[in-house]
Amino acid sequence: MDREMIAKTEAFLKETFSNSTYLQGDPAGRDYRLEHSYRVANIAKQIAEAEGFDVTCAVIGGLLHDIAYCEEMKEKADWKNHGRRSAEIARPFLESLGMSADAVNEICYGIAIHVDDEADFEWKRTAVSETVGDADNIDRFDAYRIYETLEYLKFSEMNLEDKQEKVASTLDRLTKFKEMKLGTATAKKLWLERLDYYISFYERLKAQLENSTAIC
Repeated sequence: MDREMIAKTEAFLKETFSNSTYLQGDPAGRDYRLEHSYRVANIAKQIAEAEGFDVTCAVIGGLLHDIAYCEEMKEKADWKNHGRRSAEIARPFLESLGMSADAVNEICYGIAIHVDDEADFEWKRTAVSETVGDADNIDRFDAYRIYETLEYLKFSEMNLEDKQEKVASTLDRLTKFKEMKLGTATAKKLWLERLDYYISFYERLKAQLENSTAIC
């Protein structure tokens, strides 16, 4: 792993977020996006090390996959396009590092496709490019996201019936997610581990809610 390249990437990401007029007005959003980017990069590193492919490219892809959040996303289309926009922002920086054209394209392709599986340039799909999206999805199903989701939904303010309905629909959705395809065996293993953790949490929450109105 090229730690110098990764350190430069960290500095570029932090500088881009710090200089963003939009994020200056949303410091909590800025901090969350930076923290999420680090988590995705660390998951990508874990996958790359286990699978034996380029760790540096995987980590850099993880760090920069959401850099377009430095810009305001006013519409759903902006959010849907943020992978391609992130790749566009990342490309000149990656080229400035002296990386090969293949490495730049591989990283940018992974960043571009991580939202809706579509890029705006032609490139071959590789384990590195698929790992960016896989790592992003894996981070979306870990402990912090449970807290964040329940807080966003104002779960504690719901009545009991609405809580039970939300938990039931969540469990149904999580079970279906087990069939999702991922790019590597390591990513699939991590994905299933996260899902099992999520399902266990919501099953326990379901049982707790069921015990909230009567003696069973």
